[in-house]
Amino acid sequence: MIDIVLVNWNSGNQLGDAILSISENHEDLVGSVIVVDNNSSDDSLAVLENGDISFPFSLRVIRNLKNMGFACACNQGAQCGRSEYVLFLNPDAKLFPGSLSISHDRMSGNEYSSTGICGVQLIDLAGKTSRSCARFPTALGFMAHALALNRIFPKTSHHMAEWDHAQTRYVDHVIGAFFLVRRTLYESLQGFDERFFVYLEDVDFSYRAHRAGWSSVYLTDARAFHAGGGTSNQVKAQRLFYSLRSRLLYAFKHFSFLSAVGVLLVTLLIEPFSRSAFALARGSAAGFKETWRAYGLLWRWLPPRILKGGVC
Repeated sequence: MIDIVLVNWNSGNQLGDAILSISENHEDLVGSVIVVDNNSSDDSLAVLENGDISFPFSLRVIRNLKNMGFACACNQGAQCGRSEYVLFLNPDAKLFPGSLSISHDRMSGNEYSSTGICGVQLIDLAGKTSRSCARFPTALGFMAHALALNRIFPKTSHHMAEWDHAQTRYVDHVIGAFFLVRRTLYESLQGFDERFFVYLEDVDFSYRAHRAGWSSVYLTDARAFHAGGGTSNQVKAQRLFYSLRSRLLYAFKHFSFLSAVGVLLVTLLIEPFSRSAFALARGSAAGFKETWRAYGLLWRWLPPRILKGGVC
């Protein structure tokens, strides 16, 4: 059986569509569905709480009084279930026939007995296959991204954009939009690291799983829909801030001290100017302002962590 966890924050009609897709494609595999709401201000929960729709599974809604962050909310939801597998599903995703049964069967078979995490082929709004897998980040990769060198040399990026995602294969990481995890692995790693408010918490989990001897597999015979972007598009400056913050957290957690400091210096001293230059070249005054608003948030967050001996 599978417990499905969805973290909601102002996702509008997408949340109801995601739940409906689970109802239509539960394939008698869903033990429970847990929606953790991070203090949404819209009416995205209304369709779940008005009682007009019945579901063929246990549905629980957890309302947080403030935005606890994605990693924390995922942990809240996972702790409410007891099934053998936990599927972390984005509200802007939808299941197709076979999304659950195929991935469940593969994970339950002997071939993938040492596989702890499973992702499926994701289809975007245009009906195309999304580039949803990634390599584990490196210090050089982070610095190349900060300097925009990944635009010239795609393989310096940890995103596997150069691969067409047309074949089933083992990968370092599958995107958290459809992130199927063995509960034994989830519990052994004590869930997601809640220092990552949003971004890279799933990569950090995959890396810790890899170090513990587990692999991740990307399946192409199972598919799901993923719109992409999510509700973070509503708050672009905050989105950039959390992305930069998670990068520094990841660097100081997993890289050598000198490598992490290199990432820190490039992020703080070079990237804001390169981002500003690209924004101005595009004629985007809003992008320029959002860049410096995000870096203002980062600078206000960072000094106490430096004084304590590191950003972690």
